[in-house]
Amino acid sequence: MVSRDDDALSWDGDDDPTLAPQVAPRRAASAPQERADVTPATRLDAETEAVPASASTDAEAAPMSNVALVTLGVFGGIYLLLAVGWFIGGSRLQFVAQLFINPAAHIAAWILAIVAPAVWFATTMVLTRSRPMWLRIVALVVGAVVLLPWPFLMTGVGA
Repeated sequence: MVSRDDDALSWDGDDDPTLAPQVAPRRAASAPQERADVTPATRLDAETEAVPASASTDAEAAPMSNVALVTLGVFGGIYLLLAVGWFIGGSRLQFVAQLFINPAAHIAAWILAIVAPAVWFATTMVLTRSRPMWLRIVALVVGAVVLLPWPFLMTGVGA
């Protein structure tokens, strides 16, 4: 006799058809019902309106792979760190920048530098929505290199 602990390790009953995952059948597009008051031109207009809607939902419904989602998450973290780097680097240069430019100009440039990584990330995600994933990754890598926080890298993290 098999003990209750050994039941978890056995595969008995897996061939039971009631345990098989049920896949919902695809619904075929129903043909328009023939009516006496519908002219062929009206029927053609109804068919042409329905085709683009279904085609656009099929193109947008393609899910991303797990690797792509993790990669985008990593790049999201990198861009967040870039924004933090611009915040710290810009705050350290505030005294030196006041010697050369108007403090209001420094604050405006500092805010734009902090927001730039988020804008690049969002713009890349929107503009490469229908493009291949490798193009999105290339755009994110280029942005990460272009937006390096040079003031932070040059001054370091020392007090």
